[in-house]
Amino acid sequence: MNYIAYYRVSTKKQGDSGLGLKAQKQAVEKYVHPDLIDMEFTEIETGTNKRYRPILNEAIELCKKHNATLIIAKLDRLARNVSFVSNLMDSDVKFKAVDMPDANNLTINIMSAIAQNEAKVISKRIKEALAQSTKKLGNPQNLTIQGRLKGVESIKHKARHNEHNRRA
Repeated sequence: MNYIAYYRVSTKKQGDSGLGLKAQKQAVEKYVHPDLIDMEFTEIETGTNKRYRPILNEAIELCKKHNATLIIAKLDRLARNVSFVSNLMDSDVKFKAVDMPDANNLTINIMSAIAQNEAKVISKRIKEALAQSTKKLGNPQNLTIQGRLKGVESIKHKARHNEHNRRA
């Protein structure tokens, strides 16, 4: 095996549009010929403060098993968490961020620290904006008994049709 590609977007809306995923795939395929990519993994999950990302973990395990290199379009698509990136480097899993192909461990640590800080700043900015907002968020209809039952049914439906649950 040569490369295992990993693509990630943070929200379902981004995943549904496919634009961010397509851009990541194009960046990776511009760097390495598609024939050298043995497998591709796609995940729709926030990269901030998320302890367990099943698709990423599966890709990492496959890299370990086959001594392959995990290839990503941008470091912040891997994670916005310094300790996660450092642990990955310590695990001896080879990975390459296409946006920084010549980066060494120092550069990767610095850039992951910047990405982690950026995530905190964005979160703070959003919370401050929401606190200043005079507009009410949410839908009062969802607080009725019928709204709650509809929500429970939606959760059950998603659980039954979740790709990860089926795999487990």
